[in-house]
Amino acid sequence: MIHHLRTAAELGALAPAATARRAVVMTMGALHDGHATLIRTARSLVGPEGQVVVTVFVNPLQFGAGEDLDRYPRTLEADLKTAAEAGADAVFAPSADEVYPDGGPQVRITAGPMGELLEGASRPGHFDGMLTVVAKLLHLTRPTSRSTGRRTPSSWP
Repeated sequence: MIHHLRTAAELGALAPAATARRAVVMTMGALHDGHATLIRTARSLVGPEGQVVVTVFVNPLQFGAGEDLDRYPRTLEADLKTAAEAGADAVFAPSADEVYPDGGPQVRITAGPMGELLEGASRPGHFDGMLTVVAKLLHLTRPTSRSTGRRTPSSWP
């Protein structure tokens, strides 16, 4: 059975055992075989006692003017099934209000000049939004560090 989590509190309640590892696969949903491969790889890294959490979050910060956030595919029921079949323990699918409780992030990360290259040249702010949400989701999900074996701290706003 896969856990469908919607809030940071629910995610926090699903803490792994003290010695277990947690891997996180971040997605915007509409899961496909590539995502399933990432989930299976995460499972192999944490082992049977570890936890694999898949995030499904369509990040409004990644969409600029004229880009249709509302039309981005949202297939949560299918995503839950794909994640479970690939070996995930939980899907964390928060609302925008859960991720950005005050309507926007308290902290933003900028890609700097690199964010203006390639796709960033035609989508201003896209990479800033992506970096910001990845940092926020890392804070919320607290995966285990491969280098230290410890879970990341939960002190970032």
